[in-house]
Amino acid sequence: MKEDFQVEGMTCGGCAGSVENTLSAIPGIESVEIDLASGKVTIESSAKASLNALQNALAPLSRYRIRHATNSSIKAATKVETNELWRKFWPLILIGLFLLSVSFVSALEASNPMQKSMEIFMSGFFLVFSFFKFLDLRGFVRSYSMYDLLAKRVTLYAWIYPFLEVGLGFAWAFVGGTFEVALFTAILMGFGALGVILAVRQKQAIQCACLGTVFELPMTSVTIIEDLLMVAMSLFFLIP
Repeated sequence: MKEDFQVEGMTCGGCAGSVENTLSAIPGIESVEIDLASGKVTIESSAKASLNALQNALAPLSRYRIRHATNSSIKAATKVETNELWRKFWPLILIGLFLLSVSFVSALEASNPMQKSMEIFMSGFFLVFSFFKFLDLRGFVRSYSMYDLLAKRVTLYAWIYPFLEVGLGFAWAFVGGTFEVALFTAILMGFGALGVILAVRQKQAIQCACLGTVFELPMTSVTIIEDLLMVAMSLFFLIP
């Protein structure tokens, strides 16, 4: 039978993993599904799960509290999590706004303002995002290898990826949106989006590595939009 519970104190994928492993180890529990956004935990067991047994199992992990879920508690938790997500994604939003402003102003006097502004934006995007990855390169590799399709199998690719972004940043700045630069960007970002889409669809509670480990960004559809936006902008330069 399946029952819903509410767990307080989970703030990241590591928290969700700890709770899942702890509860899964309780005899009689067959599966544990966690929705990190709302804190909802769905437990499937051979018999009705004992709340006392669940609380005792989580007792050594003092930061977590579990109780029976109600519609009001889930809604309240979802509202809090929405505010928390806004706070976590604010650095990403702010970076985007700065890049848009700089690229727009810098391209005002260009012969083709739209094309030039997109080239500047792409350059700034890759340089800024690679900068944050280099702040904790080892941490980025660890996070990126959890969901990227190639990095999962070849860790060296995760080490190389920030250097690829740096190269693209300088390429968009000094070479511009040539066919080769745009094609390589579309392939790199398109392939990266596949791993992100798969992770989001499977509701994996992992950290997005787009800004390295400096900001704890959860893996959500925002990451998909970010990657596909880069693909779309690259296609602009590929389509005659």
